[in-house]
Amino acid sequence: MTKKKVVVTGGAGFIGGNFVQYMVNKYPNYDIYNLDLLTYAGDLTKHKEIEGKGNYHFVKADIADRETIFNQFKEEKFDYVVHFAAESHVDRSITNPEIFTQTNVLGTQVLLDAAKEFNVTKFLHVSTDEVYGELDFDPTTFFTEETPLQPNSPYSASKASSDLLVRAYHETYDLPVNITRCSNNYGPYHFPEKLIPLTISRVLNEEKVPVYGTGENIRDWLHVYDHCAAIDLVLHEGENGEVYNVGGHNEQTNLEVVKTIIKTLGKSEELIEFVKDRLGHDKRYAIDPTKLEKLGWNPTYNFDTGIAQTIQWYLDNKEWWEQIVSGEYKDYFDKQYNL
Repeated sequence: MTKKKVVVTGGAGFIGGNFVQYMVNKYPNYDIYNLDLLTYAGDLTKHKEIEGKGNYHFVKADIADRETIFNQFKEEKFDYVVHFAAESHVDRSITNPEIFTQTNVLGTQVLLDAAKEFNVTKFLHVSTDEVYGELDFDPTTFFTEETPLQPNSPYSASKASSDLLVRAYHETYDLPVNITRCSNNYGPYHFPEKLIPLTISRVLNEEKVPVYGTGENIRDWLHVYDHCAAIDLVLHEGENGEVYNVGGHNEQTNLEVVKTIIKTLGKSEELIEFVKDRLGHDKRYAIDPTKLEKLGWNPTYNFDTGIAQTIQWYLDNKEWWEQIVSGEYKDYFDKQYNL
């Protein structure tokens, strides 16, 4: 197998972190570079088991820092860029949109310029189904790669902007790219501000679980391990310039997700507390992943098996999330949901 150098931006985050572990373990002859700024959601403790491996490398850097990024690309001569690094929490984008533009748009442009300057083999941009806007509750409607981009939050607008930059660099400069757009991910090391880990941690602590509005908003849930396999396939087999949607075929209302977790943990639904709905809260996301399935990918987790595995992981790794949900994070949660 030809030795490759792969830089994974945002490799200390949730999805990027799982992908770094996946790549380090699957491709021992690849050098995997985890490039991350280590903001509030970045965490390197998840990589303890791979830190000693010769093909794992960590670089602390801001993707918007042009000089540092260009120096890294010049020195290492990366073959592949897998770009996860992004501010990703919709609630935070509503209260502070500027940092989302700085990281998600300008940071992506810096990476694209470096990839163009130093002739990378593939730039894979990891995006989100939220760039498509929202669907109604008709279960026969789905996002496809041809769905127009109609983002509704500052977060999704910043991701749509970065998607368009990636497309433009392909069309203008012939940069070899792919874009993947995934549905909601869940699984190990999910930061506890997101719905599933937030619910698990609060239920285990016998604390109220905030549910926006009536809880009827629908998301298509994708296990992060299935997402990693999809990105791996697109990185190696994806047709240059193409977009691939990654969906889990697991549509659930937010309330159904919360109730499943509560039931699994043997707690009372009295822990549920309905709170004021989020501004611009999209009704439903659902992906048609046919294009990716034709490339050779299929999800291995359904929601029942995936949520059971995820809950068990949080039970087995309390020390990881307990230190996160204490202190300033608890203050953030309480303020965000008026608890």
